[in-house]
Amino acid sequence: MWNMRFTPPVVIEARELTRLPESLRNARENPWSSANKPGHRIDSFLEGPAFDRAGNLYVTDIPYGRIFRIDAALNWELVAEYDGWPNGIAIHADGSLWIADYRRGILRLDPRSGTLDAPLGHRNSEGFKGPNDLTFDAAGNLYFTDQGQTGLHDPSGRVYRLAPSGRLDRLLDNVPSPNGLVLDKDEAFLYTAVTRANSVWRGPLLPDGSLSKVGAFRTFFGASGPDGLAMDADNRLVVAHASLGGAFLVEANGDVTHFIRSPMGGTVTNIAYRPGTSRLVMTESASGTILEAELPAPGAALFSHRAPA
Repeated sequence: MWNMRFTPPVVIEARELTRLPESLRNARENPWSSANKPGHRIDSFLEGPAFDRAGNLYVTDIPYGRIFRIDAALNWELVAEYDGWPNGIAIHADGSLWIADYRRGILRLDPRSGTLDAPLGHRNSEGFKGPNDLTFDAAGNLYFTDQGQTGLHDPSGRVYRLAPSGRLDRLLDNVPSPNGLVLDKDEAFLYTAVTRANSVWRGPLLPDGSLSKVGAFRTFFGASGPDGLAMDADNRLVVAHASLGGAFLVEANGDVTHFIRSPMGGTVTNIAYRPGTSRLVMTESASGTILEAELPAPGAALFSHRAPA
């Protein structure tokens, strides 16, 4: 059942915006693809779309440790290439790119110089399982998922919050594959995509910053599950699904009202609103393509577009 009106979701057809140029593709075996896409020689796996204040779109290429910038004219530029597996990107109000890197923890990239540093490479000298995605709240607290290879067989994935002071709080430690995450408009609830359980969890944030009464907000089906998340200005959640060929628009009560359909492959992983607009971009990772669609409302305001303190 999609919604309490007992009607199918309205289908919004996405279109191809741009794709990774052939000159930047070089299919070969590598450790990431051997573990995550066994038997496949892949030339890229794009995720982590994020817009800066100038309107440039940044994406990651996980297996080859690359960060790309795509300008308004859809020109692709390699900003950084390093020994890591970058996944999600969240842009700070100061313009720096914070990266959830599966191998190296939480990294920070200066997009002007390409310089990388590691604000958080471990917790109490213990390495992370494998960070996946991240988001800032209005106060500059960084929420991120530590997914690793967790799933229903090993429900030990974690969700953390890193304060600007450096304090690190573990909010959840029992998640079977935590992936994308986003806060609602009022920052009263934290939504987490739980890929291997094929669901999205919703947790009320208490005044002391802890989570309570976390529950399954919406469940799905398919060979994979929910991946990237985004919030619109009307407090509706957008859920990218990595095996159903698109993304779902979900009301605050859990009703699914729209489905944004990919015109090509089904591996729709990450999503982001173009700031100040109702245009949503999606990464179709299997083909190395960026898709775009017009949704009913603009995206919620982001920390990246607030004036630096």
